[in-house]
Amino acid sequence: MSESTTTDADVETRLTEFVDAIGESERYERFVASQQRLENDEEARQLLGEFRRKRRQLQKNGFDGETMAELRELQEEMDDDETINELREAEAALIDLLDETNDVVSERIGEEFARSTGGGCC
Repeated sequence: MSESTTTDADVETRLTEFVDAIGESERYERFVASQQRLENDEEARQLLGEFRRKRRQLQKNGFDGETMAELRELQEEMDDDETINELREAEAALIDLLDETNDVVSERIGEEFARSTGGGCC
């Protein structure tokens, strides 16, 4: 083993530092704060819950004009909700950070490191 070889313990140590850096980043802290804000906002949580329920209903039962109209109305209400918008923005910023780190790691190792995180709050 040459002196430049990185051991598994070295990788684990650096990985821990990397994860700590992500956890201490402004974007992650903003995301956690926005989740906490949502947790404390009963109206926003109910709105988000109803939107998710209607969306599942539409996915399960197929296209239904009435459900679709209700979903659009809920979407408009969510667009006007400050707490939900803050969560959306914080989530997008965190995903951008994770995508950026993925790009750096992928470039360094010459392979796609991770696939899309996908999903989202709403």
